[in-house]
Amino acid sequence: MNIITDTKQDRINLRLRHDVKKTLERAAGFEGKTISSFILSSALVQAEKTISEHEIIRLNSHDAEAFFDALAQPIQFNDKLLRALTIHSQNVESK
Repeated sequence: MNIITDTKQDRINLRLRHDVKKTLERAAGFEGKTISSFILSSALVQAEKTISEHEIIRLNSHDAEAFFDALAQPIQFNDKLLRALTIHSQNVESK
């Protein structure tokens, strides 16, 4: 499935300076694309990169080991958390 050639239903409008439009047109021409398909494909690449950076945690081996060691430790509730849990159970009715 090609997201650029599939049936289009939504629209995004852009207002930009003339020189910016000319730059986009030139770049699209180098790739043999329309300006719309060039902008869409470029935006999708950046969107996927941004999503990945926010949803995936990459750790080096030292940090990964520390993370998994912390997960393996028994849970210890401090007094503040115990008070919060007590208040929550008094004020919230679970279904």
